[in-house]
Amino acid sequence: MASTDSIEDNTGFAKKNNASFPILADADKSMGTAYGVLSPAGYANRWTYYIDINGLILAIDKSVSPASAGTDLVDNLTRLGFPNP
Repeated sequence: MASTDSIEDNTGFAKKNNASFPILADADKSMGTAYGVLSPAGYANRWTYYIDINGLILAIDKSVSPASAGTDLVDNLTRLGFPNP
């Protein structure tokens, strides 16, 4: 997960939500710019990039819904053939 928020904000978010995964702080928005995810207002859109082990982008989900993001993520990973850990 990546966010344009600061490291401090991301750390607080992770603690509050008991996140069991890393959150990249992209406060300078360099990664968001490189991936084309910034909205005209400068905020990152909620998009999911599925990137294989070789760095190839296999799919981009531009219709991420917080309510179903977990289920959608698992379904898309399965559909794309990612190994089940």
